[in-house]
Amino acid sequence: MIKGIGMKYFFALLLIAASFAVPARAEQSIGIAAVVNDEAISMTDVQDRMKLVMVSSGLPNNPEIRAKIQTQVVEGLIDDQLKLQEARRNKIEVSEEEVMDGVKTIAEQNKYAPEQFLVLLEKSGVPKETLLAQIRAQLAWNKVVKDVLRGQIEVKDSDIQQRIDRLKNKIGQTEYLVAEIYLPLDQPKRNAETMQFAQRMAKELQAKKAPFGPVAAQFSKAAGAEKGGNLGWIQAGYLDPALDAVLLTMQEGAVSDPIKSGNGLYVITLIKKRTLTEESIPPREELTNAIGYERLDRIQQRTLLDLKSAAFIDRRV
Repeated sequence: MIKGIGMKYFFALLLIAASFAVPARAEQSIGIAAVVNDEAISMTDVQDRMKLVMVSSGLPNNPEIRAKIQTQVVEGLIDDQLKLQEARRNKIEVSEEEVMDGVKTIAEQNKYAPEQFLVLLEKSGVPKETLLAQIRAQLAWNKVVKDVLRGQIEVKDSDIQQRIDRLKNKIGQTEYLVAEIYLPLDQPKRNAETMQFAQRMAKELQAKKAPFGPVAAQFSKAAGAEKGGNLGWIQAGYLDPALDAVLLTMQEGAVSDPIKSGNGLYVITLIKKRTLTEESIPPREELTNAIGYERLDRIQQRTLLDLKSAAFIDRRV
């Protein structure tokens, strides 16, 4: 799977969307939507990414939803620009071959040649460069994480043993398979918009009008977004207390209302419950990877936030 696209779900939604044209916007797609340092994001970029988001997330394609997601789409494009700029600063490049390998992987998963897949994409109203640009930005960021940030992570034997001991102490208790969508509240002037968007998104998910995984892949700012926001199996006390309190009241398949925790909003879904047993405790290697991933997740979130704070960003919509 190509990180950041949610392609496990993308193609099925694309087939549906290809049967009708994406409604045209009344206004012209002209002008500048934002400037990130010395690079501009055009309104055309925003409208094209909007089409991709509507197709790949499965959210209802109507004027109200499009109006509510515009801010999130712009923020996603700003994040992509910052990721590409950081990659260039570290002399990290993504070749066209790597981008097309990503398209090839997506197409082959669905038994199509890459050219056929891109034609189908354009028939749904989404310019192929919009998808290529999203893949390119995520591949660049993946390389930043791998080549620059991962060296800051150390997982000691004592960390692994502590995790094993904690799990053993919880044998017989319930554990939860959970997915999340995280939206930062890092712009005081737009936090009210973010809350409104989160509330509407939660309602759509609760009503089963959109699948959780693709929505997480397009909108969540947590590192696990590419996996549909899946956190894996967790135990009571793993999450922030505000999230934990809600999780313990949920039934399988339920989606929460937005939950404020720290400097962001979370929408969580409880996929499944089970009883923790000795046999379900992961092996040491798997725990090593899990702990490392958790720490890397925090570092990359903090890094992107720092990049955004230090950047010149002029939002015009």
